[in-house]
Amino acid sequence: MARSIPWKGTRWYTAAVPILRLRDDLGRELTFASPPARIVSLVPSDTHSLCALGLTPRLVARTRYCDVPEAAHVPAICGTKDVDVEAIVALSPDVVIANQEENSRAPLEALAQRGVKVFVSLPRRVEDALAHLARLARLCGVAEDPSVVELLRRGYRALTPPAEGAALRVTAFVPIWLDPLMTFNGDTFGSDVLARCGVANAFVDRLRLYPLAADLGKSAPVDAGARDVRYPRVSFDEVRKRAPALVLLPDEPHEFSADDLALIERELPEAKVVRCSGRDLFWYGAWTIDAVPRLRAALAAVIGD
Repeated sequence: MARSIPWKGTRWYTAAVPILRLRDDLGRELTFASPPARIVSLVPSDTHSLCALGLTPRLVARTRYCDVPEAAHVPAICGTKDVDVEAIVALSPDVVIANQEENSRAPLEALAQRGVKVFVSLPRRVEDALAHLARLARLCGVAEDPSVVELLRRGYRALTPPAEGAALRVTAFVPIWLDPLMTFNGDTFGSDVLARCGVANAFVDRLRLYPLAADLGKSAPVDAGARDVRYPRVSFDEVRKRAPALVLLPDEPHEFSADDLALIERELPEAKVVRCSGRDLFWYGAWTIDAVPRLRAALAAVIGD
């Protein structure tokens, strides 16, 4: 007869079957017979979330961009794009935490082919960020720890969705690259963070077109196929036509220099330029809990309550 065993944060299961089955954001089902004891994080915001959940002792590797102080002692074995497959396999991790946007597809597939469990996320809404944090807690068997319960409760209180029909008080253009000039549309996590702060995304409806000339209105587009269409390349002429009142300059993924700022101010003289934290816009999970209220307050100081 199969022996029943408990796992904190889940239902009772029998030892004859996997304890937990979870689907990642690629729709793949992963099974775990016990909470992962050896974790590799390939995403800076996920490293922050794992530490916030009290899981720092289980981290066996991180990327060199994971600068969470609590994880400073954890070996940094690669970047987010140049994932070192062999180094990860050698660590025998129970799970690798990855992100569809942050990490390149080929090394993630190579890890999966080598039998490594890769859990891939792709949050597109603030609610997704909290759901992912709760999913990590469940995966690691800490969902019922009092500190984790309080963290999630605080998140749901801070990030309650705005009332239906709540007004967006101002429109903003948010460049994330300069050459070519690039932004994001409404099907992105950053755009939803803006909306939670009362700010409308100037390019909420704009799809990325292929090739680049088509995105800039200089040629006919081709079928995008399965390629990502959420990050359009735009021109300053197109931005001016959308007449944003604000330009938000995040400090990542592109760190805008003083010369970049001067160029943007010359090209968009009618818009007020405000620098902001890229992490507050784009990091999901535990970071989001404090980031959205912080960004909301900062923008309210600029645009008024």
